[in-house]
Amino acid sequence: MILAPLQGLTEVLFRRVYEECFPGAIAMAVSPFLSLTHNIHHSRGSARQTYLADVLPENNAGSIAVIPQILGREAEEFVELAGMLADMGYTEVNWNIGCPMRAVTGKHRGSGILPYPEEVRQMLDAVVPRLRCRLSIKTRLGLREKEEIFKLVPIFNDYPIATVTIHPRTGKQQYGGQPDLEVFGQVMPMLKAPVVYNGDICTRADAERIRTLFPGISEVMIGRGVLYDPTLPLRLRGDTLTDGEAREKSRHFVRRMIEEINLRLPNDEMRTRKTKEYWALLWKTLPISELQARSVLRAQELAAVDNLIEQFIQ
Repeated sequence: MILAPLQGLTEVLFRRVYEECFPGAIAMAVSPFLSLTHNIHHSRGSARQTYLADVLPENNAGSIAVIPQILGREAEEFVELAGMLADMGYTEVNWNIGCPMRAVTGKHRGSGILPYPEEVRQMLDAVVPRLRCRLSIKTRLGLREKEEIFKLVPIFNDYPIATVTIHPRTGKQQYGGQPDLEVFGQVMPMLKAPVVYNGDICTRADAERIRTLFPGISEVMIGRGVLYDPTLPLRLRGDTLTDGEAREKSRHFVRRMIEEINLRLPNDEMRTRKTKEYWALLWKTLPISELQARSVLRAQELAAVDNLIEQFIQ
């Protein structure tokens, strides 16, 4: 299974701690996107190191193996960044044309490019022949209309795409509503590249249902399901866990995440914010009430946040 790119969440800190606590449970991760913003991309020295920190090989030692993801439609910058990643030893990069954030889509980036198939073709024409590594794609069904994907399929099929990951919602849906499994089922056999399914896999039953409905998929990608239940990938690979074992593993993972946040982040304000971002999802795997969980999110000081969490994971 593949870990989905969740901006601000499935970064290298998470990937390292996860691999430490659950070695081998997740085979591969796609990184949160590197945006092709000119001012950062052409920077040098420490600014470049900061920009690339999530995918620097030295930072990813002991982490889940990762495929760097790139967001943008600037072909020259894409090729240059992909070349830098190839020099680091990466053999594949992923093009994000699925991000639904309005700040992104309004610039024809992420899922904002999906209504413009000619722009997708122009980008692939300019980029694919010049890459020194494989290219995979993560997409949605469309920006506003799910039928937009059908104009993109023949374009994807004209290039040696490593995999196409499809989240079967539109960008307009964000993460609401239901994934359109009917359209996904129509699109999957039309694609030449192996297809990865992504979207709303939060239990073993969810994954089994998708594999039963679509036996031709090459893999499933899971995102928030791992944060709701860190032991989910263990169950998906066939491990048998009692409720007590699952809770203990989840407690240990949460504890290690807090320890690493406090060790790696430079100040209490950042530590507090990052801890709350993870806690807002991770608490769901623990035997506590929503009222208790919210008490952590209401706390203002890092010491109070950490003390409350420690009480709940005893």
